[in-house]
Amino acid sequence: MKLLYTLILFCTLSWQASPSGATEIYAEQTGQSCEACHLDPAGGGELTAAGKEFTATLAARNTEARPAQLSLAGRVVRLAAGYLHLLTAILWFGTILYVHLVLKPAYAAGGLPRGEVRVGVGSMIVIGLTGALLTYYRVSSLDMLLHTRFGILLMVKVSLYLIMVGSAVYVVTVIGPKLKAKRREAGTLKAGGDLSSDELASCDGKEGRPALFAYQGKLYEATGSRLWKQGVHMGRHNAGEDLTEALKL
Repeated sequence: MKLLYTLILFCTLSWQASPSGATEIYAEQTGQSCEACHLDPAGGGELTAAGKEFTATLAARNTEARPAQLSLAGRVVRLAAGYLHLLTAILWFGTILYVHLVLKPAYAAGGLPRGEVRVGVGSMIVIGLTGALLTYYRVSSLDMLLHTRFGILLMVKVSLYLIMVGSAVYVVTVIGPKLKAKRREAGTLKAGGDLSSDELASCDGKEGRPALFAYQGKLYEATGSRLWKQGVHMGRHNAGEDLTEALKL
């Protein structure tokens, strides 16, 4: 209980304490001794006329350096942009995790999935626009961007964003067309032949591609089957894969 009372007293005193600049710092800025601004030569206490004038100068300088207050519309726009920026980032990274952990890379062996590509590209655009808007409202000068902790962290964040955008552009413009070309080459394959793992993965039954799957070393075709709509059987088994292990009793 004594500890609780001590903490309450400490918080109360801390709350009532007002922030102030250090005398040594002001002396260093002005090049004057403490007695130039204070009646007490040791510093602190009542100010002289020069000290009061210096204090007024600092107050005016801080007022000029303070950024202009945003209007109500500006605050609403900044708040909306912040929420949209955060939600889009969650959606973007969620899509990345979903594609890599749930769908697995074999899902894109026959071409990049259009839905996920649209979500990714749209998210990158929205994040870029809202990020630029938030930066406009938050960063007031180049000096703030280069010499403050917030500015440095912002530049690191933007650098990571640009790296991810560059990777996505490369995947969509270079890797995607190559996967589509392999899909077209495998589009005429029929059951009964020998296929490599990549060729089998391209026959996933989606977007007009044939639906093939392997079981115990044999190749089966499920194209057009009502039980294999869009290359998925009972919502569990996907065409374009070796289902030997998955179908074990």
